[in-house]
Amino acid sequence: MSQALKDLAEHIELKRPQDVVSTEVAFDELTVTVKANRIVDFVDFLKSDATCKFSTLVDLTAVDYPARSARFDVVYHFLSMYQNQRIRVKTAVDEDESIPSITAIHPSAGWFEREVYDMFGIIFSGHGDLRRLLTDYGFSGHPLRKDFPTTGYTEVRYDEELKRVVYEPVKLTQEFRQFDNLSPWEGAHYVLPGDEKSDSEKAGA
Repeated sequence: MSQALKDLAEHIELKRPQDVVSTEVAFDELTVTVKANRIVDFVDFLKSDATCKFSTLVDLTAVDYPARSARFDVVYHFLSMYQNQRIRVKTAVDEDESIPSITAIHPSAGWFEREVYDMFGIIFSGHGDLRRLLTDYGFSGHPLRKDFPTTGYTEVRYDEELKRVVYEPVKLTQEFRQFDNLSPWEGAHYVLPGDEKSDSEKAGA
């Protein structure tokens, strides 16, 4: 399988040198990194090229690297049912940059791109209806960014007096607990059943 993927990587690099930044085969998976402004042409090539024929968009997501200059990787997974192969395509984009939508080639990308916009705040230029998908209209921030607080910024509840849903700043009812990731048994000041046998054995030794 790895050799077939290496052959595919060589074919792609040969055919699309203007698009490809790098290729890598690891764990029997081919990952191709491409330039963000070339993503539409490259995805079109993957779908139409006779050697590739990646006709199915399986998934589209993103990864956040806050310390990196190009903060996000937008990640696409494609399937070729004709060649029985899969491919991962990555492209880097900064938080103040947009990336072209691939909905003209894969209409199913519309929902995926809306989800990535909602969760990460990445703008897909050319998308016909780029709105939040999973969060509410009044939601603030993007939950899958690594600098987004785990508690969020607002909480939603139904107010019996007002007879409507209200938004309020998050109020924590207790301080954050500090977890040391130790075993739940470590530091316990009690004797578990059977421990007394171990103590008596030590004394007898």
